[in-house]
Amino acid sequence: MTRTSPFHRPVTKAVLPAAGLGTRFLPATKATPKEMLPIVDKPAIQYVVEEAAAAGLGDMLVITGRNKRPLEDHFDRNFELEQALVSKGDRERLAKVQESNGLATLHYVRQGDPRGLGHAVLCAAPHVGDEPFAVLLGDDLIDPRDPLLTRMMDIQQREGGSVVALMEVEPSQIHLYGCAAVQSTAHPDVVRVTGLVEKPDPADAPSNYAVIGRYVLDPAVFDVLRETRPGRGGEIQLTDALERLATGEALGGPVHGVVFKGRRYDTGDRGDYLRAIVQLACEREDLGPQFRAWLGRYAAETGLSALA
Repeated sequence: MTRTSPFHRPVTKAVLPAAGLGTRFLPATKATPKEMLPIVDKPAIQYVVEEAAAAGLGDMLVITGRNKRPLEDHFDRNFELEQALVSKGDRERLAKVQESNGLATLHYVRQGDPRGLGHAVLCAAPHVGDEPFAVLLGDDLIDPRDPLLTRMMDIQQREGGSVVALMEVEPSQIHLYGCAAVQSTAHPDVVRVTGLVEKPDPADAPSNYAVIGRYVLDPAVFDVLRETRPGRGGEIQLTDALERLATGEALGGPVHGVVFKGRRYDTGDRGDYLRAIVQLACEREDLGPQFRAWLGRYAAETGLSALA
């Protein structure tokens, strides 16, 4: 039986899929989860957990796979390290180590076979139950000065159904993303999603609105995912399930999109990962001034500034 949409129930839980193999970053990810690769001095997954916590989501389920134990250890206490820092009187580093311990209550479940994002989300059904929930993908880091997730939760509370995050991209890049067909609403940053297609050819794309890695979902999506056959790449695609909700083929809609124009750091491939590190390092108060000065000198010395 398909669930009805639980209007006005607050979003309290977040789901963080983290079962990917990280093959684009081999050999670094041979024994280290890609989510634990550092962005300056924090692993990528910590930025995502901090974002969810800042939005008031204190209950988080991480979907893991084999070789992800370091991820769990990072958010646990490390008594030996903490005691060593206490003995040295290094309170600054002690605070940094302890910071990740108290961000939220984290739970873990293994996905098992890597059958796609839709299957990873479905693994969260027993934990989430019959209430709306957020999904945050670790490849997309959203600047904390741009509270995208909070805005999405507000729209879900007002409209019901599900909400996806959208960004306008160059038409030539739309094949890298899920793509949304949209209708405008009374709010300039909110659209009604009327259809979704996963990684379309640019000639077939219904728009240049790309789905990025933030979702606030109605629990009806679980019933739809159970019925969703493997799609592109032989995986169960979350996009395919949301397409059925958006078009009314399945109960549990509507689907809205929040058009995001803020600061997003894509860590999905090596080039974007390096750019994210440079951008975030430049923004840091403790590192930024000296790093920007060095970067300017390096660009001048190597002739890069002339190519800008």
